Amino acid sequence: MKTLLVDDHALFREGMEMVLRHLDPATSVLHAANVDDAIEVLADEPDVDLVLLDLHMPGMIGLQALMTMRSRADATPVIVLSGSENTQVVWQAIDAGAMGFIQKQSDSRTMMAALRHVMAGGIYLPAVCLSETGRSSMPSLSPRDRLAHLGLSQRQVQVLAKMAQGKANKVIARELGIGDATVKSHLQAVFLALEVHSRTEAMYTIARLGLNLEELAA
Repeated sequence: MKTLLVDDHALFREGMEMVLRHLDPATSVLHAANVDDAIEVLADEPDVDLVLLDLHMPGMIGLQALMTMRSRADATPVIVLSGSENTQVVWQAIDAGAMGFIQKQSDSRTMMAALRHVMAGGIYLPAVCLSETGRSSMPSLSPRDRLAHLGLSQRQVQVLAKMAQGKANKVIARELGIGDATVKSHLQAVFLALEVHSRTEAMYTIARLGLNLEELAA
């Protein structure tokens, strides 16, 4: 596994590298101190599996770092690292395409659990968010049975999995070999089944249900 750490604090990057290597001793860890450097690294290392991105970078305001990264590297999963405890910030990060949101004040056990969850195809959200929103129904069903219970087709699950990676409709259409209008139609069906109105709400529901979309979409 190859991971890119993007944070302007070298000490934090070194600590995160230790956590990553504890999780997987064979992992390859790359460093970048800002978004511009990160984009250059991704250009040279297109096989990066995961980006861990500090939400507040020098010269960047709010979610600008994440939005810039997603616009330049939309095929690479990004997890946001932030000290913010504002659930609205989490909502905004997920809506902007993040695959997870890890609070910097988390202990190493929580950090590793979050990374394992995302690496396995899930979406990680702080516990405080999951306690405030999302659905807790159908707890006794397996993830695959939960989706079947919701009435989602395999193609709709594939579209949902691509969406969960933060990919735009046109990218989803290209990768699945379908039209943009078809993607929109599938997403409308998904939102209806999940009883949500946006990508952000869908991500929260997926996380709440504990669904591994990468596995289910195969």
